[in-house]
Amino acid sequence: MSDRRGTFLLTAFLLLGGCGFSPLYGKLTPKSDMSEELAQVYVDNIPGRYGQLLRLALQKNLAGAGPEDPHKYMLKVYSGMNEEAVDIHQDNTSGRTRSTGSAHWVLITVEQNPRMLAQGDATTLDGFNTSFEQYFAQTLNDETLQARVSDTLAQTVTQQLAIWFRSHNMPEKAAPDELPRYLNTDRMPDDNGNAATDRTGVDGFPASATGRLSRSTTSTSAQ
Repeated sequence: MSDRRGTFLLTAFLLLGGCGFSPLYGKLTPKSDMSEELAQVYVDNIPGRYGQLLRLALQKNLAGAGPEDPHKYMLKVYSGMNEEAVDIHQDNTSGRTRSTGSAHWVLITVEQNPRMLAQGDATTLDGFNTSFEQYFAQTLNDETLQARVSDTLAQTVTQQLAIWFRSHNMPEKAAPDELPRYLNTDRMPDDNGNAATDRTGVDGFPASATGRLSRSTTSTSAQ
């Protein structure tokens, strides 16, 4: 029974080659080696601590195990990370911090007259449980969250770049979120008498319904 199963698995694996299956970062021909193309991408500076975490993660993913010596392309990344306090308790403390990370990237050539080759967007959702009694642990949790968000975004951007190098198809541009709006009774109407409104969060709930507070960390690369 085990011999028959092994034969079946071997046959199925061999058939994958005939179906056009191949690793995304694998070598197809000397002209279509994704790892060599990715290693030629220079990541432009991204200001701020969060930006540097994202840049280091991108450099690690793009260079791989080989030496880092890019000269062919430049990657510009515009990223933001929004943190929300959810699970508000009766004493006005929060039991959960949720983060939404986003990144817009642009790939250009390194030459006298640079050309834009591709651009795309990446998003991720993360969070951690807050511990107000342990301030040092709280700081570590926040720093670890930023590292996780930057690492996840870097992996997504690297995958999108590899797909572009392989197919030269432009990634679909992310459409703006069509989040519903709700009346904010805590704000005064505008000069035209229109009632003040706010957008809901990514979960579709108004901030007033969850006691949510927001703070954001934004990094943009140098122009």
